[in-house]
Amino acid sequence: MPYLTAAVVLVGALSALNLVLALGMVKRLREHSGLLTGRRGAPSADLEVGTRIAEFETVTEAGEPLTRASLTEDVLVAFFSPGCAPCVEKLPALVAHTRSRPGGRRGVLAVVVGEPGEAAAFAAPLRPVAQVVVEEPNGALSRAFGVHSYPTLLRIGPDAEGRPVVTSNAVDLKRPTAMAA
Repeated sequence: MPYLTAAVVLVGALSALNLVLALGMVKRLREHSGLLTGRRGAPSADLEVGTRIAEFETVTEAGEPLTRASLTEDVLVAFFSPGCAPCVEKLPALVAHTRSRPGGRRGVLAVVVGEPGEAAAFAAPLRPVAQVVVEEPNGALSRAFGVHSYPTLLRIGPDAEGRPVVTSNAVDLKRPTAMAA
């Protein structure tokens, strides 16, 4: 009988240890998922890297014409909507990120999509650090880039033929601009 008691105690102890280890792994996986989401996040757009930008014509708030042909260098493109809580949350990070970005305003295009009154107020902090376009839903830039969700942050640059393509669809605003890719 002592052997049977010892076996039951041993099986019980191993089961308890297994339960503790399994709970520890679940906790660790949740932390790991949170870190990955917070650090890089999922791609913010359905656009894949290498996607060509369609033709478009629009005008910035400063009255400057903007076309696909004018996007000849590395440009950070941000699509925001005033009624979007994550957009409101990311706006200060975008402004801080773009202040130290090489190329100044010419290297950043901010597209604010929404009703003109709300969108203009939302665009105010972006004006000093970016070229700003305010457009209604399904506007020229939204169609050209194929953006339907907000916020969407992209890096675009010229391909081998000189046409703008998506070079990154998961822009990390927390990384310093000198290291950003």
